[in-house]
Amino acid sequence: MNDISANNTLPKAWLLLFSVWVLATISMLASLFFSEVVKLPVCSLCWYQRIAMYPLVVILPMALFPFDIKVTRYVGVLVLFGWLTALFHVLLVAGFIPKSAQPCVQDIPCSATHLNVFGFLNMPMMSLLTFSLMALLLFFITKSESS
Repeated sequence: MNDISANNTLPKAWLLLFSVWVLATISMLASLFFSEVVKLPVCSLCWYQRIAMYPLVVILPMALFPFDIKVTRYVGVLVLFGWLTALFHVLLVAGFIPKSAQPCVQDIPCSATHLNVFGFLNMPMMSLLTFSLMALLLFFITKSESS
């Protein structure tokens, strides 16, 4: 009997990792669409979040074929970095962090939002939600590995 039929958690973990890759790919394409097609300005914090997101689109498929669950360790670091950066960005936009702590240039302030959906869903919030969902999926992958 091969590993896939013997271990019922392997297909579940593979599907979860594939879902993380789909999220990363959609996020990358959306960020490129908004910056290159819609021409929304990209601040420094947005670039840091992109630095955390874009490598996932390349790294995750390499871990899917053949399936390598150990990639969650490496991907987890990128997701954590992106999540922390997005959280800082959301707090900055909300006004909880003083403007003196902004790492952004004068031309493109990090506290400005150029896209709001439903009045509260802006780009930093979308990024935070995406990284949160990725972290949750990675958590479930590691839980399925340990059980």
